[in-house]
Amino acid sequence: MEFTAGGRLELRLTASDVGKRVSVRRLAEVGSPGAKFTDTVGVLTSWNDGVLLITKRGGEQVRIPESSLVAGKVVPSAPARRRGPAASYEELARAAARAWQPVESERLGGWELRAAGGFTRRANSVLPLGDPGLPLAEALTRVRAWYERRGLPAFIQTATGAEGTQELLCAELEARGWVREVSAEMWVGGLAPVADGVDLGDRVGLTREPGEAWLGRYQRKGASEVALKVLTTGPSVWFATVPGDGGEPDAIGRCVVDGRWAGFAAVEVAPSRRREGLASAVMTALARRALEEGASAAWLQVEADNEGARALYGRLGFAAHHAYHHYRAPEPDRDPDSAGH
Repeated sequence: MEFTAGGRLELRLTASDVGKRVSVRRLAEVGSPGAKFTDTVGVLTSWNDGVLLITKRGGEQVRIPESSLVAGKVVPSAPARRRGPAASYEELARAAARAWQPVESERLGGWELRAAGGFTRRANSVLPLGDPGLPLAEALTRVRAWYERRGLPAFIQTATGAEGTQELLCAELEARGWVREVSAEMWVGGLAPVADGVDLGDRVGLTREPGEAWLGRYQRKGASEVALKVLTTGPSVWFATVPGDGGEPDAIGRCVVDGRWAGFAAVEVAPSRRREGLASAVMTALARRALEEGASAAWLQVEADNEGARALYGRLGFAAHHAYHHYRAPEPDRDPDSAGH
């Protein structure tokens, strides 16, 4: 916060700062004696009718009455990163998209509409990197029609918490009744520390295709032909398997090498073999192959409530880069853009 020479706090924000990252201080309870301060940092996504809407790093939206403000200022668009490879949101979003490709896609300006028979939201959602070339209401109508023709619900994948992310779009979607159903985080780290992990030697097999054993361990049982296309498509795809005694592998993993990036996914361990270092061993084997192909940095996606995975990735040197979300279109009778149609 800003202090004047007399020790007072200053409010240095106006409605023209919408779209910028801000830090504000407000009274926790307006008008109550001895009220405490509450600080909020995030992107100012609107300032209407005396209420500020701030979207925090993880996507949470906070509504703050203008009358409760004590101080506020614009702050740098993204905090300085303490570790891990430098990367923009767009670079990571495009790398992740190439590593998990849909069966069908279509451009709408800077948006990519993606479909893969409903296999995962990532492959069946819009990736909005840029302007759709249409007013938002019209673009959303096009999106909904495109997915309806394919018998799929309409999802839009957005991100918050880094420079160039889409807090303003998130706020617009929520105002129009779109519902945030899933949130997770993109983590990044150096590849070399991963390659220095647990080494099981020949016990970890690497292949270009996910065999029946690998698919038997994969959490999404009954992988269809469409799912196999998504799993096997990418710049340079590798599958890791640690064989087990009962037919299904003790552990599996997937990695896509793409230039300087290695993207990890589907790292799974049999429940009876967890906490034995198998997940780390799978990632070590995949990381070493990625290093051989010229990669130097790594990314992965992890859900906020997966404490075991977050602990493992933290030990391997990964750190959160940004949060991403999937917004589902509202039912037609709840859609503000469909009123009167």
